[in-house]
Amino acid sequence: MNRRIKHDAPARIEEYALLGDMRTAALVDRNGSVDWMCLPRFDTPACFAALLGNAEHGHWLLRPERDSKTIERRYRDGSLILETVHRVEGGAVRLIEFLAIDGSLPRLVRIVEGVEGEVPMWTQLVVRFDYGSVVPWSRRTEDCQLYVGGPDALRLYSPVRVHGENFTSVAEFRVKAGERIPFVLAFQPSHEPAAPPPDAAEMLQRTERTWRAWSEKCTYRGAWREAVLRSLLTLKALIYAPTGGIIAAPTTSLPEALGGVRNWDYRFCWLRDAAYALYALLMTGYREEAIAWRDWLLRAAAGRPQDLRIVYGVRGERRLLERELPWLPGYQGAAPVRIGNGAASQFQLDVYGEVMDVLGLAGDFGIDSDENAWQVQKVLMDFLESNWQLPDEGIWEVRAGKQQFTHSKVMAWRAFDRAVKSVERLGLEGPVARWRTLRDEIHADVCRNGFHAGRNAFVQTYGSDALDASLLIIPLIGFLPADDPRMRSTVAAIERELMTDGLVYRYASREENVDGLPPGEGVFLPLCFLYADNLALQGRRPEAIACFERLLGMANDVGLLSEEYDPILGRMLGNFPQALTHVGLVNTAIQLSGAAGTAPG
Repeated sequence: MNRRIKHDAPARIEEYALLGDMRTAALVDRNGSVDWMCLPRFDTPACFAALLGNAEHGHWLLRPERDSKTIERRYRDGSLILETVHRVEGGAVRLIEFLAIDGSLPRLVRIVEGVEGEVPMWTQLVVRFDYGSVVPWSRRTEDCQLYVGGPDALRLYSPVRVHGENFTSVAEFRVKAGERIPFVLAFQPSHEPAAPPPDAAEMLQRTERTWRAWSEKCTYRGAWREAVLRSLLTLKALIYAPTGGIIAAPTTSLPEALGGVRNWDYRFCWLRDAAYALYALLMTGYREEAIAWRDWLLRAAAGRPQDLRIVYGVRGERRLLERELPWLPGYQGAAPVRIGNGAASQFQLDVYGEVMDVLGLAGDFGIDSDENAWQVQKVLMDFLESNWQLPDEGIWEVRAGKQQFTHSKVMAWRAFDRAVKSVERLGLEGPVARWRTLRDEIHADVCRNGFHAGRNAFVQTYGSDALDASLLIIPLIGFLPADDPRMRSTVAAIERELMTDGLVYRYASREENVDGLPPGEGVFLPLCFLYADNLALQGRRPEAIACFERLLGMANDVGLLSEEYDPILGRMLGNFPQALTHVGLVNTAIQLSGAAGTAPG
């Protein structure tokens, strides 16, 4: 075949693997193309953006010249070090890839290792800073190939010398059995002097030690441990280590429907997602991450309670201005491509419940109470006391105006429930009698206005008859027991109307004028795990296990899951990998293995 491999379109979402260093991330497909990487942080501009366009928007291809007869991938045990073995005519080669963990600026390491015979290799490096819009200046220095574009610079270190070809860097080389040929792509601000040339072998050893030491702390010993640990490693990779913030996903604008417009930037920290992530981490032995996230939250949430955001930047930024990048055509034509997220300015009532929940959760697991944290919680409760009856944009961040969302009211109840229990269990001071009264008042309000007698189900908004699968959370937080007739009938209604082939849609987004956007999206994988939780709590354990194991089977060959899934096309959709989906996997495994029931409290 022609060694100049065509790479005109990105791979299917499920064909990517994640590389991470807890500061940024890269996605590499099965054929050896890194199609997405932002530098130096998750939320800064990408230097490889082919994922949202084509090869000209930046990618790094490293693969055999010949067609591969087979391609097998795996992560090294307990790590995020990816190994891909290509078997070709005349030999085999292993590609070892990772983002180095050493506390310095990001360094993407790719080591070509000969396995059998002698294999001709080909690499093409297309650096395009600022989401594919800036073609850098490139030149050869004494020890590397240097790429500079405005504030950013990349240095490629390798014994293989690349040469310029149509504003790209290319090289062909051969690798014999037993040989190792390293490539290291190191980021730095363009005004700073170069660091000493990196040692790829030393970085590999250090990075593997770091990942494995973290994995060995995992206390989970239940069923499906391999899938649970892989999900935990994915969650760890999505934590921004300098601050402790947990991002929702390392990508932006991967569509919720192929060719659609529901394309959002998820490279930020949603409080509700993190609340569920903290439960997963705490239940599996990871207290340090919980403490770091709590401290991040207290810094990010500082200020007036009415200014609490549902999503923040990795350093606690509040202004996440949403804008479009017209030069990127979008993943397989799904436009627009967006950076930033307008949901940051929305009012979402449920977030107060999630913040109270996660801070209370820390106390349940014996993490020392922080006096400042309790003061913040009391201020939030003062605000919620006067504002829980307000309409909001809800958990799904609708763009059709504020409404009285039932889920939001349920989470307001959870906030007061948590406040009461914090006083009762931890001996903290607060107006507990008033909070108990408000908790009961909200509970009665939800049962009166959020339950539709004609539909025999809890509904999305007060006065409507629309279903919403977010209400599967009700028994998990103790609002009602799972075997309450109202909850059983709600689950039955969701099974009839919001499920396809056993998989759960969020709500009727396939219909016109529901949420202010054109219709169409896939099933929502986090809710599929929540559905399995409900089955288990209702005593339908065999069904719950079957549902859970089916979801496990939908993960790709290296154990990763996206936000959504198209059950007709059999394709992953939405940003990838999705933290909340992997949180669902861990938490459902914990429940089904008998390690836990509902969340503490």
